[in-house]
Amino acid sequence: MLLILLGVLVLHLIILILLIVSTAASAWSVGGDRSTDLWYNCLISSNGGYHCKPSTNEDWIQAVQALMILSVLFCFFSLIAFVFQLFKLVKGGRFYFTAIFQIFASLFVMCGAIIYTVMCPDDTPHTQFGYAYVLAWVAFPLSLISGLIYIVLRKKE
Repeated sequence: MLLILLGVLVLHLIILILLIVSTAASAWSVGGDRSTDLWYNCLISSNGGYHCKPSTNEDWIQAVQALMILSVLFCFFSLIAFVFQLFKLVKGGRFYFTAIFQIFASLFVMCGAIIYTVMCPDDTPHTQFGYAYVLAWVAFPLSLISGLIYIVLRKKE
């Protein structure tokens, strides 16, 4: 049982790291001399430096920003709830509270990635999705699976 709890905890920490990196990294879409993330649009200048300007104020990018932040927060609160329930839950109890928060985190990251996929401007021909975008999509099924594991998991002594 201890090994299962440790595995679930490690999976949860990996998901949290993936969500933080995908939210903060500057590579949601890359191509040529530009990279775009949720917060900045950057161009490589002729001297090798970056010239960054804040992201647009369009509603869709603000929705993606909010959803990714919510997914990080819900994943973090789910981790706190898991640790709390690990010590306070009665024998045989299920981790429903933790599961609900983790499933909400997965839904938020899925919605954010879908909105970015549909609305991302592809004005340059060599633009492609970057590693932060891929990390967000990887975090979605992992957090959903983690939430389902928490539903099934029972506390034993």
